[in-house]
Amino acid sequence: METAEKKTVRTIAVASGKGGVGKTNITANLAIGLSRLNKKVLVLDADLGLSNIDVILNLATKYNIRHLFSGEKRLKDLIVEGPQGIQVLPASSGIQELTALDEFQRLRLIEEFDSYDGHVDYLLIDTSSGISTNVAFFCMAAQEIIIITSAEPTAMTDAYALIKVLFTKYQEKYFKVLVNNVSNDREARDVYRRLATAAERFLSISLDYIGFVPHDSCVPKAVRQQRALIEAYPGCEATKSILRISEKMDNDNINHMKGTLQFFLGGLLKVRC
Repeated sequence: METAEKKTVRTIAVASGKGGVGKTNITANLAIGLSRLNKKVLVLDADLGLSNIDVILNLATKYNIRHLFSGEKRLKDLIVEGPQGIQVLPASSGIQELTALDEFQRLRLIEEFDSYDGHVDYLLIDTSSGISTNVAFFCMAAQEIIIITSAEPTAMTDAYALIKVLFTKYQEKYFKVLVNNVSNDREARDVYRRLATAAERFLSISLDYIGFVPHDSCVPKAVRQQRALIEAYPGCEATKSILRISEKMDNDNINHMKGTLQFFLGGLLKVRC
C-alpha cells in the first residue's frame, strides 16, 4: 500500500483496556480531523467480531472483512467512503471466530494490504477493548499506539494492564495517552500523571500525553444521530479538542517509529499471541 514515490504510511493502533471509554468514536473523529489536514486516511475496524465504525458513522456496508478472509472479495471491494473522504474497512458483526485470527487469516490480510494500491497517509487501527490476542496482535504490528482512558478508576486500571501486557510480553516501550470525557485539562493531566507514575515505577517506561477530549453533551447526541461529532457539532468543545489532537499528531516528529507499512505487514505475521 504505497504510492509510486514509496511514501511512508503511518500506522497507528488506538486501544483501550476497557470498553465504554469512547475509543471508536475518537478514532473515527481523529480520522476526519486528519482528513481535514489534507491527509488520506484509512480506518481499519479491528474489532473484527463486533463491527462498530460503520455503525457510528451510519455507513452502508455490503461487504466486510469476513468476505476477505473467505476469499470472496478483495480489500478494495470492502472499503467504503466515510465523512470528509476518509476510507473505512469494516469489521464483521457477531462472528466469534474472528475474535482471534489464525495464521491463515493473518497471511490473507498481509497479502491484501501488500497488493492494495490506494494512496494512504494514515492507517488508523481501531482495536477491540481489553487485552485479547487480537488487541496485542494489532498493537504490536502498528508503528504507534494510542491508549484511550478516562478518569474512571477501572478505566485507568485496565489501561495500565494493557500497557503492562504489551511491555512485559512484547517489549513495547512507547505509548501515547489520550484522556477522554474529563472536565478539563487539569483533570486529564492528573489521570495521565497517575498512569505515567505507575508505568515508570513498575515498568520503567514513560508515557506521552497527547491531549484530552472534554465531557461534552454533543458527543452522545452525535452518536445517537450516527454522525461524526466533527460534522454534526463543529463548534463544540470536544470537536475543538479532537482537531487540536489531530494537528499535534500530524506535527509530531516520531523518532522511535518502528518502521513503514512494511513493518505493519511483517508484524501481522510475526506477532505471537
